[in-house]
Amino acid sequence: MSDLTKGKELPAILKLALPIMGTSFVQMAYNMTDIAWLGRLGSDSVAAVGAAGFLVWLGNSLMMTTKIGAEVGIAQSIGRSDMGMARRVAGAATTLALVFASVYALFSLFFAPNLIGFFGFSETGVAEQAILYLRIVSGGMVFAYLNQTFSGVFNGKGDGRTPFYVNTLGLVVNMALDPLLIFGYGPFPAMGVAGAAMATVLSQFIVAVVFAVLLKGKKTPLGKPQLFGKLEKVTVKPIVSVGFPVAAQMALFSVIAMVVTRLVSGWGALPVAVQSVGAQIEAISWMTASGFATALGTFTGQNFGSKKLGRIKRGYFGTLLLMTVVGLLPTLLFVFFGKEVFSLFIPEKEPIELGGIYLRILAVSQIFMIWEITTSGLFNGVGKSNIPSYVGIVFTALRIPAAIYLSDVLDWGVEGIWWAITFSSILKGVILVAWAFARLLPELNAKHDEVLAKEQPMVV
Repeated sequence: MSDLTKGKELPAILKLALPIMGTSFVQMAYNMTDIAWLGRLGSDSVAAVGAAGFLVWLGNSLMMTTKIGAEVGIAQSIGRSDMGMARRVAGAATTLALVFASVYALFSLFFAPNLIGFFGFSETGVAEQAILYLRIVSGGMVFAYLNQTFSGVFNGKGDGRTPFYVNTLGLVVNMALDPLLIFGYGPFPAMGVAGAAMATVLSQFIVAVVFAVLLKGKKTPLGKPQLFGKLEKVTVKPIVSVGFPVAAQMALFSVIAMVVTRLVSGWGALPVAVQSVGAQIEAISWMTASGFATALGTFTGQNFGSKKLGRIKRGYFGTLLLMTVVGLLPTLLFVFFGKEVFSLFIPEKEPIELGGIYLRILAVSQIFMIWEITTSGLFNGVGKSNIPSYVGIVFTALRIPAAIYLSDVLDWGVEGIWWAITFSSILKGVILVAWAFARLLPELNAKHDEVLAKEQPMVV
């Protein structure tokens, strides 16, 4: 178990962030692998998976309740040296994950045609493929939920390596199965979009089994926690209070993204495919930031629990500066090599040209998006996940009227929709960082002074 309450702040965060970031990239690579292979079938297949992907994303938002709740609850319990509570939080989180996954899976299975129908595809084949993909992935949703929650359990105690290794195993399995099930080989029939979905579900199942074995083994991070613990008020309340605002933000974000995609579909399936691929490429930025946000949240949680508030401030400053520098890399990549990067996924001239435009527009907001995500880790760690959720929900919702105004009123076309996304990301990053500096950090400074005053011996 990593003790993040001692030693230099930034190296401790960096050591934890790298494997967590690696895990994020592994999870991103699941989708990128599917799209890279499906791009060989044509932009219609990519558009289908992209549309279904938004609904999977909506479902995945629920699991952020248990993932973030487990990370923060376990980290703060460890900071207080209460390992018994840490084990109870871990068990409750996995049980909640199972419940949430079952509910959303049943919902998606029964209402897949209605959900896909929202996008209004005029191409019948696109809608049919999207429904098929959504139903198969929903059938294995429980494994995805459990895997994220298991990762949160390990992250909360400062072990980011185990989730990275286990999820990498799943990625390798997915990469091996994708071409076999999509195009067919030997005894494997060609299944197209259905094959991509089955490859994802099978790989996630294997990951869930490995996680379960590790958590039930003798050398576990929290002693030997019950795999599916009791749902008690003392454990469920803190998990939900911290995790639900993040989940709500992510859920509304995905709903808004679906509305924006519905607007994009007015220009046909091609822009939808371009946006789907572009979002996966852009994930280079937000997955990197998410890794550091999780590490910063765990670091903050442990130090908040042990009342070492000065370390929280120094850790945040160092992380924010580092991530600003890191944010320059995707910015430059998207501006100067956007088309070259996009060509790796859909080797067709028209999508490549439009994809280059998409990435250049989104390049403007990369640093600000990274600021927002990184700073959310600070708020999550002290149990104030509602603040970044409020900021995220309000300004992400503004994308819809902004997209309509820029695309229709100003007649910028589909590019106006993408500029609306960029403008909102800039606002979210600036406002959340300003909130941290103007409100949260001064509050921590005041509490830090109170702690020091109590620790000072009385002079007679």
